[in-house]
Amino acid sequence: MSPELKGLIEGLMGRIAALEAEVMGLRAENAELKRRLGMNSGNSSQPPSADGLKKRRVPVSLRTKSGKKSGGQEGHKGSALQQTENPDKIINHYPNRCVGCGEALGAALSVGHAARQVFDLPEPRPLEVTEHRAHTCVCPCCSTATSGVFPEAVTAPTQYGNALASLIVYLQIQHHIPEERVIEIMHDVFGIDLATDTAANMRKAKAQKFKGLVEAIGEIVKKAPIKNMDETGFRVAGALVWLHVAATSLLTFYRLGPQRGAMLAGTVGIIVHDFWGSYFKMPGVLHALCNAHLMRELKALMENEKEVWAFAMFRFLQQICHAINTAKRLGRPLDPDFIAFLEARYDRIVAQGLVYHQSLTPLDDPNHKRRRGRKRHRIGENLLLRLRDYKADILRCLHNHAVPFTNNQAEQDVRMMKIRQKVSGSFRTTEGAENFTILRSVISTARKQGWNILQTLANPNPITLVQHLKTA
Repeated sequence: MSPELKGLIEGLMGRIAALEAEVMGLRAENAELKRRLGMNSGNSSQPPSADGLKKRRVPVSLRTKSGKKSGGQEGHKGSALQQTENPDKIINHYPNRCVGCGEALGAALSVGHAARQVFDLPEPRPLEVTEHRAHTCVCPCCSTATSGVFPEAVTAPTQYGNALASLIVYLQIQHHIPEERVIEIMHDVFGIDLATDTAANMRKAKAQKFKGLVEAIGEIVKKAPIKNMDETGFRVAGALVWLHVAATSLLTFYRLGPQRGAMLAGTVGIIVHDFWGSYFKMPGVLHALCNAHLMRELKALMENEKEVWAFAMFRFLQQICHAINTAKRLGRPLDPDFIAFLEARYDRIVAQGLVYHQSLTPLDDPNHKRRRGRKRHRIGENLLLRLRDYKADILRCLHNHAVPFTNNQAEQDVRMMKIRQKVSGSFRTTEGAENFTILRSVISTARKQGWNILQTLANPNPITLVQHLKTA
């Protein structure tokens, strides 16, 4: 073979190898793009708003049928209106004429009545004005003049009261109504013309008053045996900051952090979270992973990659959730032998999935030197490795029924920030964001405790509420 022909063949072989590598890369890129196109709020952590307006088919739901009929269940306490024995106003209706002979009738001839009651709001009234007078008295013995002292909260010749400030904070923080619209509500309903700065100062003063209570709530949550934790990013004065939440079924503690990984120091017990790596760096805690997140990832593998083991693991997680709920309802723990059976089944599913992925062609091109770093894995294999390595954290709810199956508690609490952003936008100052976290902690905790939110916000000494907090 001539040198020219040999060189031509070697050049063509090199070109073929380069084209094969390019084709492999394009195939991998195409597969990744198809996978991303198949992602939605039902099989990933992206919000429903990212799904767009197109109708999508959801073949597998994370929810299962309960078998109960729709509507109120047996034993459910209804909330229908009931007549009161002491109505505020009574309007009597008497017949004018007898329907038989036409004789005149009136109140003096009444022998009984039927009653119907209408529940409605009273007509809005102007503000109630209370004048405080600090009198000066002259001592008859020494002629010294002594003046009375105004209440501590009365600091100016004219000012708005605590009840009005509580209502304004309630509308802004609980219902996320923008400041300008709150001012419109006050004008339209009560005839009050508030300035924007006045509403802002009311919110700031309330936040400062409740700061001690929120710090106490934070300390209680940190020491709670089990708590849910989550975080979300948002903008403050154009910069990215993070809202962290630590919550139980009865307490909510919000705080701001400059980074997503700025975890709550001093936390003990079990923390339920969504596998964010920074949680595993927290000292002195045990972990419980959110199974709802895992089921969404499995659902994506079922819909896009059609991996058989994912169907089996999805059904398995549904079944252990049902078993745990049944055990809670019956008030007894699961049988240890049954738990051992479930754990063995879990291991089998993971092993089957790993064998399947090991049989696939590696993602790295064997003809070229692999890039530095960890070996590349497919999405399904990465999930399998996590299921294998974090088995104890995933199945912790199986052994301890006080551990929730999902991290829904924290997700529901942190979702309020996203709702606030959609309705009212981001924050202009860090102080405004901190005030929001304080007041939102108070309102969320009050609702969980069963307290009246307006009465809680109007409390003149909020730190005393610590004595009434339910923590278990």
